[in-house]
Order: sequence, then structure tokens, then C-alpha cells
Amino acid sequence: MILSGLPITDDHIHIDPLNGKGIEAAKEFQRAGGTHMFLVTKPSWSYGISPVSGEDFREVFETTLKTAKKIRETGIVVFTIMGVHPAEINRLCERMTLKDAVRVMKCGLSVASEYVTEGLSVALKSGRPHYEVDETIWAASNDILNHALILSADCDCALQIHAETGPCNDVAVMAGKAGMLPERVVKHFSIPETPLTPSMLAKDESIPEMAGAGRIFTMESDYMDDNTRPGAVIGPKSVPRFTRRFLEKGLITEESAYRIHRESPSKIYGVEIELP
Repeated sequence: MILSGLPITDDHIHIDPLNGKGIEAAKEFQRAGGTHMFLVTKPSWSYGISPVSGEDFREVFETTLKTAKKIRETGIVVFTIMGVHPAEINRLCERMTLKDAVRVMKCGLSVASEYVTEGLSVALKSGRPHYEVDETIWAASNDILNHALILSADCDCALQIHAETGPCNDVAVMAGKAGMLPERVVKHFSIPETPLTPSMLAKDESIPEMAGAGRIFTMESDYMDDNTRPGAVIGPKSVPRFTRRFLEKGLITEESAYRIHRESPSKIYGVEIELP
């Protein structure tokens, strides 16, 4: 098997036993050759939670930990990433003022940082809307993102961000001002042209060229594990399958595969990526 001896890491995946395939999706990833995953928290509404305080996000984080524990029983190595999805701001503003929504999201991120400090999570997640919003929501979202950057710097951990399509050059500037290295800010669902670390969708045609240039980046499926959107964004088998395809076609080398799946995530997140 061409992936034999290679760690295969999905940098951004959701596994949801309540609303999706759950552990079966994790097993599909494993059967395809996947060995390591960064399990990212889902939005609060995925679990029927309507936060009115930052503490209310703790239920989301605890659910993520329970899911990670079940996945580990399959032999997959799981690292969790805790945070508050930037789209929460629109949902919250349906029930409270923008000022209160910002407060709740910032407090939720502070709660998430406790899990990092306790060694239960390896990174935070935040960002800003990837869809059009008005100037007040945009400014508030950047305020929340800046809080996440400061927390990440204080915790000495990476930050994954959801954001608009584009290089997000300003986020690198924000990171520097917050005392955060831009390369430890991971642009989820990225394009190559970013000063942040790109996490590339596994099927992205830019991957072979980026690998050949020695770029530091990761691969992800952004699998949502939602029965109402089966296979979205791409399926749980995607990272190992596309890695295998790139290797078989000679589009990437084994050295590049090690850099993508082991060296880069190890450096970014400060974890050990080793085969069991």
C-alpha cells in the first residue's frame, strides 16, 4: 500500500455522533489510510445550544472531548481544536445586541483557552465571516479575532481561522501586534497566496506545486459530518485518498508527504505526529 509507513493527517475535520455518521466517518478515514486528525469544534447550533454567556460554549467543548475519546478507541490519533465559529455573531445578534454578542463570543474563546492551558486542546479557532456583512459586524468580528490572537499568544498555541476567500494579509499584521507568529495562524480552507499557514482542501490542484516549492502547509477535508449535507465539504476519506493519488501520479514526493502530514503540523501545533 503506497501510504504504508506514512502518517496521514487531516488538519480540519468534524465528527458528529449526534447529527452525522459519527465514529463510522472516523473509521472511513482510517480505512482509507488516515492516521491523525485535528478535530475541530462545531458551531453551538449544531448541538441545539443557544448561548447567552461564554460558559454556554463549554457544552460544545465537552462534547468535542467525548467525541475525541471515542475516536481514539479506533486507534486514530486525535488532537482537538476549541473555539467559537465566527458565524455565531449573526445568530447571537438575532437574540441580543451586537455588544453583548461580542462579549459572549470573547468569553467563549476565553473558556476555550482554558482547555488549551489544561492540555485538553492544542489550538484555538476563531475568524471572521466568509460571507458579506455590514461594517459594524465586520469591525466587531475583527475585534473578536484580535482577542483570539491575544489568547493564542498567551497560551503559546496555534490559531485556526475561518475567514473570507483571500490572502488575509491584515490578519498577519494583527497577529504580529498581538505577539503571535503569523505562521502559527492557520488559514482554514485556504488559497496558496497567504502570509498565514495555508490549510488546503485535499482536492486543491495547487497542492503539487506548493509541495514542489517546499511550502509549509497542511491538508484538510473540512468534512462537516452532517446528515443534511452528506459528504460536505468533501468526505472523510479525502485527505488519504488525494495524498495517495498525488503520490501514485508522481505529483508529490514521499518527502513532501512527510512534510505535509508530519513535519508541518508538528511544528505549527507543537505536537508529535508519529505512527502508533
